[in-house]
Amino acid sequence: MGELRLMKGNEAMAEAAIRAGMDAYFGYPITPQSEVLEYLTREAYNRTQCTVLQAESEIASINMVYGAAGAGARVWTSSSSPGISLMQEGLSYIAGAELPCLIANINRGGPGLGTIQPSQGDYFQSVKGGGHGDYRLIVLAPATVQEMADFVQDGWDLADKYRNPVLILADGALGQMMEKVELRDQIERGTRATPSWATTGKTADRDRNFVTSLFIKPEEMEQVNLRLQEKYKLIEANEIRVQEMETEDADFVIVAYGLSARIGHKVMEIMRAEGIKVGLIRPITLWPYPYATVAKAADHVKGFLSLELNAGQMVEDVRLAVNGRCPVGHYGRMGGIIPSPEEVVEVIKDMYSKIQ
Repeated sequence: MGELRLMKGNEAMAEAAIRAGMDAYFGYPITPQSEVLEYLTREAYNRTQCTVLQAESEIASINMVYGAAGAGARVWTSSSSPGISLMQEGLSYIAGAELPCLIANINRGGPGLGTIQPSQGDYFQSVKGGGHGDYRLIVLAPATVQEMADFVQDGWDLADKYRNPVLILADGALGQMMEKVELRDQIERGTRATPSWATTGKTADRDRNFVTSLFIKPEEMEQVNLRLQEKYKLIEANEIRVQEMETEDADFVIVAYGLSARIGHKVMEIMRAEGIKVGLIRPITLWPYPYATVAKAADHVKGFLSLELNAGQMVEDVRLAVNGRCPVGHYGRMGGIIPSPEEVVEVIKDMYSKIQ
């Protein structure tokens, strides 16, 4: 068993990064994720001699990640919604150059500067490609502080496997809450083999490597895009993660991720105690999305509710999966307000009564 600690979500993620053998972190403080940079500044260098740098902006930090990833480093950044928005061009470059790295978005309410309270309003930006071009991020959605820590190592492993950026999409509540965490053992920094494609310079026994996302000839650019799409199909075939709870006999299913899934779990318990068979589907990868799991449930349930902290975003993917076979509703609160299980119960009862 690994070391057990009571930790805040942001700090658990930072500690997990140190233990995962991080080479560098570049970031900029923004509430509600500033503890990541603070914790790394205090802990990281003295323990592993890695690089931790507060950049002058989010735009600078994502481009520093681009450079370090291009040299083969295990590198990451974190921010919250407006800061992630500023990183979109850099993320598109990184995806186009096929560089592995990790990004964490601790969601806050928007649009604009919005609020520092939790939200899930960045779903579209995260899974549909917030920057330009036909690219994808692998998106992991933790629902506990334990998963915030676990998904750091898992995310880097996926990034290295597919040479693709990975995004951890959490929210302000998960970043700030404290829970028990079992931390993995320390990976000694520098034990990873330097990738053969890394831009580490010309030597006597190797030529220079070039990493770029710029291809002037349209024929070359199309071939790059075709190669990326084949990679994305491979990820979709092999990396979907989803949790199902009480769906086999369910008459109604809640679909929710992250913090909303925790609320959905309580709603499920309340309604089953009242005799209404409610199940829960929790997508853990938001891309690739578990369409097949939702579609399978649609064969026998009477309806779905997409429970989100937004005006309705993931609900579009639920509807795509259901494909009109039964009603799909949405319930969400915005501005940093977290719905109570009791209010969600009333929403489902109202919807359920109309589809009986």
